Amino acid sequence: MATSTDMLFKTLADPTRRALYERLCREGETTVGALTDGSGVSQPVVSRHLAMLKQAGLVQDRPAGRQTHYRALPGALTPLTDWTSEMASFWDARFNDLENLLGRMDQ
Repeated sequence: MATSTDMLFKTLADPTRRALYERLCREGETTVGALTDGSGVSQPVVSRHLAMLKQAGLVQDRPAGRQTHYRALPGALTPLTDWTSEMASFWDARFNDLENLLGRMDQ
């Protein structure tokens, strides 16, 4: 059963989507046209990637006339940061246990 964390990892695994999300984080709210410029892919492809980012809860759109503006929702990364923090703590504890064991073996 896929979790929201699985969906975030899957969505951000694509380099184009990750690049679009990074641009939105760094540059703030941006139109699809502006995101297409310099992306190296067509506007329909950018729109498709933005739809997937939106479905994963990573971005929010705001229609304004004939344009749609997108902005990043940084709080959506919380499940990823929680998971990586948990894994970092797990491995820190394991390495500390190993260091203690090796220290006792040297005595």
